[in-house]
Amino acid sequence: MTVTRLFTGDDGRSHFQEIPDAFEITEISGQSEFENATGVALRCASGDTVSGWINAPRRQHVVILTGEVEIEVTDGSKCRLVPGDILLAEDTTGQGHITRGFGERKTVVISIPG
Repeated sequence: MTVTRLFTGDDGRSHFQEIPDAFEITEISGQSEFENATGVALRCASGDTVSGWINAPRRQHVVILTGEVEIEVTDGSKCRLVPGDILLAEDTTGQGHITRGFGERKTVVISIPG
């Protein structure tokens, strides 16, 4: 299972990194190791939501449940996330990123800080 990492580099800007096999699952019905978490939050936004430049409020895994989201970083790179995708948001400092929703369908995500 690949996770997209969003992090602040030494240049103070946000960047993407693909982390293949972030959760090692050895069987179809297998389970990864437990990660530490401090809570869970659900967020719902209209499909046309656009943020300004923002930082992740804390280190957290964000799982897309419905809708589509595009994340843009300062160099213009973009990452589109669809249901089932996982983002590890760690860009808590620096310039941050822009988040955009797509289409008429509401975007629902679950955020798991830890």
